[in-house]
Amino acid sequence: MTTRTDTPPTWDERAQLVTFLDYARDTVRAKCEGVSPDDARRAPLPGSPLMTMCGLVSHLRWVEDYWFRVVFLGEELAGPLAEATDDDPDREMRIAVDIPLPQLLAEYAEQSARHHRLVADHDLEARARRPVRDGGHVNLRWVLLHLIEETSRNNGHLDVVRELVDGRTGV
Repeated sequence: MTTRTDTPPTWDERAQLVTFLDYARDTVRAKCEGVSPDDARRAPLPGSPLMTMCGLVSHLRWVEDYWFRVVFLGEELAGPLAEATDDDPDREMRIAVDIPLPQLLAEYAEQSARHHRLVADHDLEARARRPVRDGGHVNLRWVLLHLIEETSRNNGHLDVVRELVDGRTGV
């Protein structure tokens, strides 16, 4: 069982931001515990054929990679986001049904550990190397806040999908 806490070890801003992002990440793992391989690949929402538990975990993994590695560090886009096209814009969600959920969760955890080190090594005021849509350069604080929002919103999606595929609620 995944242990989660939203109480930071100290009350400085960095500890609070990191704790809330970790809490949201741990919630992803908790929502996926015990789901069958078949249910992890099921898309129960008729209007959202890519919204599977596997797809949501893959999406979160690659979105986090995008914000930390591509936007903040200025590295090149890689993985399924780099291979997305107008005809296949959500490739990271589509291909995820061919990857076992435990593997997706392990990759997400490994990446989260790398991002922990990145956050520890940079000032919250450090500016991203790549601009965002409006041409501005966000700082690390903004990236953390954005990922807390993104991960928490997708936890809501995981809630709905989990309840529809096997009836489990309340994680």
